[in-house]
Amino acid sequence: MKPVDTIGASLPQRQSVVIQALELDCVIGVYDFERRFEQRLFLDLAMNTDFSAAMQSDALDQTLNYAAICERLQCIARESSYALLERLMGAFMTCLQDEFGVTHFYMRIRKPGAVAGTDFVGIEIDTRPA
Repeated sequence: MKPVDTIGASLPQRQSVVIQALELDCVIGVYDFERRFEQRLFLDLAMNTDFSAAMQSDALDQTLNYAAICERLQCIARESSYALLERLMGAFMTCLQDEFGVTHFYMRIRKPGAVAGTDFVGIEIDTRPA
């Protein structure tokens, strides 16, 4: 068995905290009929981080607190009233960077039922290094 102080020392370069299909209720849309009620969106998020400190300390403050991140992103969505998904994504990006120190991530926002004949439409961005 490896000594505790070497855990994580040789981990692969990409380590991510993942949130899949986070439900977001918000008023969003360009058209008047879209803005009359809240719509449910879904957020997929993979945030690059370094697990080595948390692997050794077992301390929440040494990693990304996914519960706090989910709560904050849901709050931003609930309190917003943007026309475009791109603007909502920009608000999420600012939050991740300013409040949680996350600079490299993959994010996808899905809007089900927005276009007939599709499961969903959406947008995505990937700021992670190749």
